[in-house]
Amino acid sequence: MNKKRFLVLSGFILVAALSRMIPHPYNFAPMGAMAIFGAAYFSDKKFSFLVPLVAMFISDLLVNNILYLGFYGGFTLFTPGFYWMYGAIALIVVAGLLIMKKVNTSRIIAGSLSASVIFFLITNFGVWLGSPIYPQGLEGLFMSYAAGIPFFHYTVLGDLFYSGVMFGAFEYVKSQKPVFQQG
Repeated sequence: MNKKRFLVLSGFILVAALSRMIPHPYNFAPMGAMAIFGAAYFSDKKFSFLVPLVAMFISDLLVNNILYLGFYGGFTLFTPGFYWMYGAIALIVVAGLLIMKKVNTSRIIAGSLSASVIFFLITNFGVWLGSPIYPQGLEGLFMSYAAGIPFFHYTVLGDLFYSGVMFGAFEYVKSQKPVFQQG
């Protein structure tokens, strides 16, 4: 394993995750991009899962205990329903492993859009299943998805933006430093 490459890839993902601390529209976030980026570049595929999930956990600790401290009323290790978000990220990595076998613009866009759809479907399903405000039937599930639609375009824009920045920056780094070419 190329340790410098691993550290740079991990650093890109951690910086993206920490960008959640910067004010942004709801759902304009790097989660999908982090997952497909890791899937595309880590040669040891266990890190494709571990690094984005650990980065997400670190950023969750900061977001939950700094930005949303008043909302939760004290230290929060995990957001309620966190497993739906983390499960969505893991599933996006799986999709990324299938889509990102070769890095090119069309695959980055396809991976990014797939990430947005997967995150939307999984997390809104989790909201429906775990929330008493939605009836526990098909009607309630559709209500949950309908409630998420106004935020979906931000998910898409966030995934496209962060994918463009992360993939573009790493490809630039690779072009300047051949040591980062292979995993």
